[in-house]
Amino acid sequence: MQIGQITAALENWAPLSFQEEYDNCGLLAGSPNTICTGVLCSLDCTEAVIDEAIEKGCNLIVSHHPIIFKGIKQFDENSYVARTVLKAIQHHIALYAIHTNLDNILEGVNKTLADRIHLENRRILAPKLGFKDQDGKEIGSGLIGELPLATDESAFLQWLKEKFNLAVIKHTKFAGKQLKTIALCGGAGSFLIEAAKAQKADCYITSDLKYHDYFEADGRLLLVDIGHGESEQWVSELIIAHLTAKFPTFAVLQSLVCTQPITYFK
Repeated sequence: MQIGQITAALENWAPLSFQEEYDNCGLLAGSPNTICTGVLCSLDCTEAVIDEAIEKGCNLIVSHHPIIFKGIKQFDENSYVARTVLKAIQHHIALYAIHTNLDNILEGVNKTLADRIHLENRRILAPKLGFKDQDGKEIGSGLIGELPLATDESAFLQWLKEKFNLAVIKHTKFAGKQLKTIALCGGAGSFLIEAAKAQKADCYITSDLKYHDYFEADGRLLLVDIGHGESEQWVSELIIAHLTAKFPTFAVLQSLVCTQPITYFK
């Protein structure tokens, strides 16, 4: 099987046209005509992931985050990006990223979070006007739905901590409300705070919020930051499930390398 057949299956699921303008999805290195010896899936593509692919005989790495995001002016050992790409090229390993195009479909990144808290009546939080998927469904940023039962804020955050295996949760002050309508966005989602308020969400779960972002909640919803890597920790499993369903006899492996760059002092 050629690498291009595998990437075509990914792009049929999450077309490259669905990515944000600033993004860099798709085949970043390698040829689509190369015979694939195995696929390794990871949240990030790092040197350690390249080493793992070499060890496991995989010549295609599919990551959520693109290793090449900004322009590379020099390929030298002082840049972890350049070192990673060089090692991949030297060992004939293709690199593929499926990032905001996977964020922007209802069955994508946000599904992995919504499934774990059993959200019902799911829909896109901020639809992209003029865009539909192949089934005619809306695409866009974030997801919103309802919990099966309303719950108080403290109990909900404790449940989140358990369901998402979180070391810490950052959030705005409790308002003594019952939470029912939940909005969420895996990855950095401060740009959707206004959309969550407009959709009358009781709570908005995302990551990478800055100090002043918390003021934007304005007492109208509980704003929750669970951490970037934590919000996307099941993305590689999602990709593996999709590829395994398409190619049940082909080797699609999950990386065992922890690429989370943040640790917490407890």
